[in-house]
Amino acid sequence: MQTLSDLLVDSKIFADREVLSPHYVPKRLIGRQKEINQIERSIAPALKGERGRNLFIYGLTGVGKTSCVRYVVNEVTAIPGTKARISYVNCRIYGTRYKVLNKIISDHLPTYAKRGFGAVDLYEKLTNWIEEDSKVLVIVLDEVDMVKDLDDLIYTLTRINSDIRAGGVAMIGISNKVSFKDSLDPRSLSSLYESEIVFSNYNANDLFEILKDRSAKGFRHGVVDDEVLRFIAATSAKSGGDARLSLKVLSKAGELSEDSGQQKLTMDSTKEAIKLAEGDIVYEVVSTLPEHQRLVLYSIALLTQTGGSYKKLTDGTDIYLFSGEIYSRYKSITEGLHKEPKGERWYRKYLYELQMQGLIVAFESGKGIRGHTKLIKLLYPPDKIRSCIEKDVFGVSDKVPG
Repeated sequence: MQTLSDLLVDSKIFADREVLSPHYVPKRLIGRQKEINQIERSIAPALKGERGRNLFIYGLTGVGKTSCVRYVVNEVTAIPGTKARISYVNCRIYGTRYKVLNKIISDHLPTYAKRGFGAVDLYEKLTNWIEEDSKVLVIVLDEVDMVKDLDDLIYTLTRINSDIRAGGVAMIGISNKVSFKDSLDPRSLSSLYESEIVFSNYNANDLFEILKDRSAKGFRHGVVDDEVLRFIAATSAKSGGDARLSLKVLSKAGELSEDSGQQKLTMDSTKEAIKLAEGDIVYEVVSTLPEHQRLVLYSIALLTQTGGSYKKLTDGTDIYLFSGEIYSRYKSITEGLHKEPKGERWYRKYLYELQMQGLIVAFESGKGIRGHTKLIKLLYPPDKIRSCIEKDVFGVSDKVPG
């Protein structure tokens, strides 16, 4: 067992732990130059004092959306004399229109933000500040779909451009959910005038190169070999191409090796780190899902473990489920909880959102299966999914109906 004195001694494993954090923005982003260039083109007008188009960025969790935007933001802040001003807002923390406006004011007029003014006062102060010397304010809304009154926020921010004579506002929205705009009011939607970027998943080679780059800076020389990095990359690629998961596994494998007094990362410590990291990632994602999405995911986990009236499909390793049976199980569980099940249109949307979160994969059935249906595969161990949902939604000791 490590003592406090042990912890104060320089690590024999790590050189710089911060480099292994998913929040660290490296000087070079691997496999994302095209997307970075697109973000730069979108933000370029603001650097010249012109109003840019709004930009919305979509993709699965852990595919580099936030890192790329932060990378470009860092570039902008390093340019002297630009009229562009940046506000980065984490909408998971600032989840209402008022909180977003207050955060923007805090970034640029901190004294005013502390006075407790209402949303109208903040709006007027913001428009006057932009107009006074023709600034262009670029607002990055990370996890924009988490804003509770999103219609009001988008309408308010786009309205600024109509109410000022000089300067302007441009938004960059980041979301795991391509379909989040479906719920917007037509009034808000028509005012957006946006372009879009969809980030594809990382493949095993991309993830290996990312891990190779980070491990060279994060670990001491000779601690990590390519075999371990390729194993982590292949495992993460199979689970949806999540770079966050890859980095978490790499960091945990280092901690486990250090705790056991080893000089290198071993395959045993890496496999154990994968189990621990998957649990952390699953809990982080599942805990943010709306109730009915969780119930659909819970149904998938149950059927993956137990099967049902249809025969489970398997290729010897992975289990695939029929969409129809998942919906039937979801209805059964929901009714057992004395709730109203959502219709099939909403159910299809939930499947899509779960896929965008990197929790499942879904694809149309091919030849050899009667009828036309969608096949679903869970990307994480079903026992971990069940544990998260039973703990957060139903209570640890509750018996779930269905």
